[in-house]
Amino acid sequence: MPSTPEVFAAAESGHILAPRRYDAELPRLRARLLDAHFALHDRKFSVIVIVGGADGAGKGELVHRLNEWLDPRGVATYAFWQPSDEERERPEFWRFWRAMPGRGRIGIFFGSWYTLPVIRRVYGQIKKRRFETALDRIVAFEKMLADDGTVFVKLRLHLSKKQQKKRLKKLEHDGRLGPDDWKHYKLYDTFNQVSARSVTRTDTPHAPWHIIDATDRRYREIAAGKILLAALEKKLAAAAKPAAKKTSAPPTRRATKSIFARLDLTHRLTEEAYERQLGALQGRLSQLAWAAERKGLSTVLAFEGWDAAGKGSAIRRVTQAIDPRLYRVVGVAAPNDEERAQHYLWRFWRQLPRAGFMTIFDRSWYGRVLVERVENFATPAEWGRAYDEINSFEERLVEHGIVLCKFWVHLSREEQLRRFKERETVAYKRYKITDEDWRNRAKWPAYQSAVEDMVARCDTPLAPWTVVPGNDKKFARVQILKTIVHRLEAAL
Repeated sequence: MPSTPEVFAAAESGHILAPRRYDAELPRLRARLLDAHFALHDRKFSVIVIVGGADGAGKGELVHRLNEWLDPRGVATYAFWQPSDEERERPEFWRFWRAMPGRGRIGIFFGSWYTLPVIRRVYGQIKKRRFETALDRIVAFEKMLADDGTVFVKLRLHLSKKQQKKRLKKLEHDGRLGPDDWKHYKLYDTFNQVSARSVTRTDTPHAPWHIIDATDRRYREIAAGKILLAALEKKLAAAAKPAAKKTSAPPTRRATKSIFARLDLTHRLTEEAYERQLGALQGRLSQLAWAAERKGLSTVLAFEGWDAAGKGSAIRRVTQAIDPRLYRVVGVAAPNDEERAQHYLWRFWRQLPRAGFMTIFDRSWYGRVLVERVENFATPAEWGRAYDEINSFEERLVEHGIVLCKFWVHLSREEQLRRFKERETVAYKRYKITDEDWRNRAKWPAYQSAVEDMVARCDTPLAPWTVVPGNDKKFARVQILKTIVHRLEAAL
């Protein structure tokens, strides 16, 4: 196994920057960086700086220097090492989503989504195939964020084996050696080879890698600063250009037959049958919720459906069965300012439950391909790529072991009209009907088309849709409870 893969060879040239030249270049570089950072504040994109590389290469020093050069009000630094108990209880990328910088801000990541896959591969904890899968997912993840406007500056600091040994000895002498530095050094060639593969596989136009010779501190700092400055100025220049025309809607992949055409809305339950089944199912769900808590099995329920379809009352029948300590209901409305400054999936990632608990979403991430699509809150390009983004998101949840149930509660247009009128006449239901409900009803064909596309493109083996006939609320509630019970029983 070669000690210096070709991708790192140029970074072993022993670049040295004379102190006089460093002192001459630094003031101008810092001034331009600050100008670019201030200009970023009002822009609709964020910046992620990843600092990685060899132990002893000065990664921490470089992070400190970047913080010194930038406006502290618009930058945040996150150090990722071994995941905490809280992080291990959730899908792998949860801890990175929590640290995402909002639009107009810079996030510096000391360690990143590359760290654990590389270390696990070096130590033989994962096979080559799983490592390659991890890299593929990283590429897709970075592409998703880049499509949303995120700028990536990925810096890998490199040292030759001789230089790393020299640096580690000095750190040891100064009492600043990391706990695993010598252990990793013994696997220098393996780390180089695995890291080289991660770089070549994930070096993309939207998230390129920059390899920096870290032999000399001054060269390392100026090189990193120039790379960050170039990325900022390039993006700011592009953002200053007139916006391109909105693209046409992307092609859809609808089912050959409408889900509504084959759905039987005539199902009914008598009051006696309803009460009997409701009690039995709620009792069983209560037992399963506690069993899931003991086993650390998390559950996510996503409820979508027409206005007045009975989502709220169905959710209440679910929560009535579960101890309040075990679940949380997240009502999803229009995003607030903080949420609008992030990728649309950010607010859902951060609400994922810890092991053994349940999160219930009243409306969900499907708003991107429903209301945001129909009301033109998202461009065709944005909602068009959201189907694959959502499928990937749900795949991460299920692969982590989360039980995911997605419900679309359907009712006829006539039944919706009846419920709307009832809400207007019954005092304690009047708050449920708004002008927005009537506006949405007027757009029924557009919403129906969006729902057809949503189900056709996001009904996957790992995360299937459950389409529930909702003309009879009692029948719908029982079907939803049955689905949750069956899914939990299978998982347990």
